[in-house]
Amino acid sequence: MKQIITYYLLFLLPLFGYSQADSLQFSNAIRINFAKYKQESETAYRTGDTERGQYLFDSLVQNRLKGTYFNEFKFKKVHGGKFKLEKITKPVVLITYASWCIPGTGEIPAINKLAQKYRKEVQYVVVFWDRRHEMKKMAGKFSHNVIVCYAHESYRNDAPIVASLKHTLGFPTAFYLDDQHRVVDIERCGGAISLKKTQYQKGYALNYNKYLEGLHGLLMNFELKKEMLAVK
Repeated sequence: MKQIITYYLLFLLPLFGYSQADSLQFSNAIRINFAKYKQESETAYRTGDTERGQYLFDSLVQNRLKGTYFNEFKFKKVHGGKFKLEKITKPVVLITYASWCIPGTGEIPAINKLAQKYRKEVQYVVVFWDRRHEMKKMAGKFSHNVIVCYAHESYRNDAPIVASLKHTLGFPTAFYLDDQHRVVDIERCGGAISLKKTQYQKGYALNYNKYLEGLHGLLMNFELKKEMLAVK
């Protein structure tokens, strides 16, 4: 009996160790957990239970994705060259869009303001799931403090990135990564998308506050709360 136990320990421990190390990568964690999440999420939204749909998203993030290490993705920059995540040594806010997915009122100006204000502490990156010519006009609305990139299945080497990010959690989505590229939080962004008739200042304040909240976990500085804008 002792020999059997020893055999199983010798056989299973290496597998257990590999599994844990493997799950630390974001792409592996999402691959392992996505099938069940997708099935339950699609059922929730099909039946109109948006509250449960959001609960499932939050549970996936909190229980399976937070703490995993983001893959060292490489993206094509709109003005040429490559953006390499591995080269960034400070926290990153990575936001995904598509050119036909219209940002909410005041959303891009809010991102530009935060990217300028915290340019020394945080790198803002926006990725469009488009071909370059499709997103170029929208890309021009972001300031020089935001690195704007694009990715599409038709481009070489982009398929794994699209599969891991676009075809799992959808968009628009914001990924908050610490300086080790560990996932601190993931949120569905575009807080004012449904407020199409909202006045600009209200939309701007809603989006500014939403993205500012996301910075709390990255910067560990709760003085940020003092910067919340009044929403009227």
